[in-house]
Amino acid sequence: MTLVAWTIGILMFWPILWTFLTSFKTEQDAVLMSQLFSTGWTFENFGIVQERSDYLRFAMNSVIIAFGSTLLCLLFAIPAAWSMAFSPSKRTKDTLLWMLSTKMMPPVGALLPIYLIFKEYRLIDQHIPVLIIMFMLNLPLVVWMLFTYFKEIPVDILEAARMDGAGIWQELSRVLAPMALPGIASTFLLNVILAWNEAFWTLKLTDVHAAPLTVFIASYSSPEGLFWAKLSAASTMAIAPILILGWFSQTQLVRGLTFGAVK
Repeated sequence: MTLVAWTIGILMFWPILWTFLTSFKTEQDAVLMSQLFSTGWTFENFGIVQERSDYLRFAMNSVIIAFGSTLLCLLFAIPAAWSMAFSPSKRTKDTLLWMLSTKMMPPVGALLPIYLIFKEYRLIDQHIPVLIIMFMLNLPLVVWMLFTYFKEIPVDILEAARMDGAGIWQELSRVLAPMALPGIASTFLLNVILAWNEAFWTLKLTDVHAAPLTVFIASYSSPEGLFWAKLSAASTMAIAPILILGWFSQTQLVRGLTFGAVK
């Protein structure tokens, strides 16, 4: 099983490793797909990418969209999941299934009406509208995850808090949130990753002002062809922040994903 796990891990990491190594190659070496390592390493691609595009502006837009939509998701999802987990009704499961079913529709099915609305009200290439789209896109998944975590918390603890005079806000902030912190943290991290990597909507609804790093990468696909070394350098710069975040938060992420699995 360990061998299988390592094999799967290497296969999943291979595209990232290939992209990272290609970013240090010359364009001539990058074209040789069979040659993994370059004959001469160079940082020229990163310099050209930075000169051609304002990387920090794209990165800041990604931070605004990813973290802003995630915080907005948690603001709505925590009360919703709390209500469904501790005050369930006969239709709670149906409601959860309905919410999840909204993720099953291909995004292109909703593209035309949303694009026309954005165009009519001059919302294209604006931070707040794109942030709201990311919020609505990931909210069902966040509610589902938090509902699963909250269900693992004994209801007796919340009832004891109510008997001691805790109101709804105190119950949420002082009892539920601290106990479900690993689950909330893992949900936060996963949603940030999903919003950071979302390309379909950001490519369609942003252009310059609110364009995140997904648009930054796409800008290196030119009519003249793909310049693999520069495209790999841009991709490496785009995924580096989220890789670093995932690396430093992996313990919290695993802890949250296994929250409630062991009694």
